[in-house]
Amino acid sequence: MRIVAIRECAVAINSTQRNSRFDFRSMDTSVVAVVTDVVRDGAPLCGFAFNSFGRYNCSAMIRDRFAPKLLAADPAALLDDAGTNFDPARAVEVMLQRERSGGHAERCIPVGTLELAIWDLVAKVEGRPLYRVLADRFNGGQARDVVPVYVGGGWYAPGQTPADLAREMKGYLAAGYRMVKTKIGGLPLAQDIERIQTLLELVGGGQALAVDANCGFDRERAFAYAEALAPLGLRWLEEPCDPMDYALYRELSEVYPHALGNGENFSGNRELENFLLYSGFRPGLDVIQVDPPLAYGIGEYVACLATARRHGFGPESMYPHGGNLMSLHVVAGLGLAACEAYTGVFGIFSGFGEEVTVADGHATLPESPGIGFERQPALWSVMRDLAGVH
Repeated sequence: MRIVAIRECAVAINSTQRNSRFDFRSMDTSVVAVVTDVVRDGAPLCGFAFNSFGRYNCSAMIRDRFAPKLLAADPAALLDDAGTNFDPARAVEVMLQRERSGGHAERCIPVGTLELAIWDLVAKVEGRPLYRVLADRFNGGQARDVVPVYVGGGWYAPGQTPADLAREMKGYLAAGYRMVKTKIGGLPLAQDIERIQTLLELVGGGQALAVDANCGFDRERAFAYAEALAPLGLRWLEEPCDPMDYALYRELSEVYPHALGNGENFSGNRELENFLLYSGFRPGLDVIQVDPPLAYGIGEYVACLATARRHGFGPESMYPHGGNLMSLHVVAGLGLAACEAYTGVFGIFSGFGEEVTVADGHATLPESPGIGFERQPALWSVMRDLAGVH
């Protein structure tokens, strides 16, 4: 049992939408295929992943730095104690050999993307969906039957009006979602409040609406928005400022009475630890949004869960960023609060695929072995060709 090839390619997101800081016209992501000598149904078993959304491809680092380490390793060094399955933690150990301390942000995404692909392999070797494997290993066998989901939508688009935004959100509600998120900070405050008021009337109250500033505010603007949003009782205010500005988060937490969100830009457990030590984040209120393939993978996410618990934040505070099948499995297997969903936003990467249905704010779970990209037709076409399996 060994890895015989690792292939990668960069694929365009194909979106003209924007948040408070940039548009996605040139955004892409890395797709990886980890090919093994294990044969199932006449074809080699392969693990697949991509590096989430909102970060450019990390193909060069995968190709030139981390894939060669895995391919050069003793095959036994990548297996579990029984030698009957791959071991993602040992694969990460191999990838981090001869890497310096610190500097996490430069390597957390390529390592995390490969680690997710290896988890896809692990579940396929066991012949089970990934969330069930994660539940058995990390959550006492307790997996969710359905997962609470919310839509990450409400992006800015050229010529968009509040009526256009309302039509977009009505579509999500008609598709079975009950909570939505919209972008803020890309327009003057008064216009953003108009957008929010339109959505509040549509969704029926602040607890069904979150807002996301994508780290776009300086101190003055962060406080202006916090003051204007406070009476609305929104579900959360996400990333109002730089994710590492602990002092500003602490100040905001002292005056903003509702939930703040942060974490999607963290490189892993160490950054989460420091943030929770110094940011004033409030257990039972604020939400943590670490994204596994952007932060060394699922093993590191489990460490983040332990850190969050030590600071008083249970699984109900954990909302992984990334509206994709990878996040859906993590939420279901680890018993987390909810999963984001991107429907029709990021081209072939949008949605959860053919096996997942959404009703009354909850998503069903895929039952294909592994992550289940094989039932996401447009994306699977790219992954299949990359791996050379048909």
